Amino acid sequence: MEMDLQIQVEEINKKLILRLIGRIDAYSSVTLEKRLKLLLNGKNKNILLDFTNVEYLSSAGIRVLLFADKKLKQEHGSFILFALNEDIKEILKIAGFDTVLFICENEQQALSK
Repeated sequence: MEMDLQIQVEEINKKLILRLIGRIDAYSSVTLEKRLKLLLNGKNKNILLDFTNVEYLSSAGIRVLLFADKKLKQEHGSFILFALNEDIKEILKIAGFDTVLFICENEQQALSK
């Protein structure tokens, strides 16, 4: 059974936090990409992704994260991931993207950047 990714959007201090719930795989990464493209076409220059309730991240999901990161860097914005579980941290580290993407331990740290 495929479970779609749930995305709740909240604004704090002119920063958008996307609270992600579920898995980011080949199927659900399309949902995330569509939402990010909508937000990136607006005036949103600071986007934070809350990984507290994300249990899995696939290569398709990483591609979406890299796309959003590149777009926001071009626009002098910020794209921050926070509260990643150890498995997701390890996936990003092995792929070499832990040095490309900005990763914070928690929401408070992410909001202070």
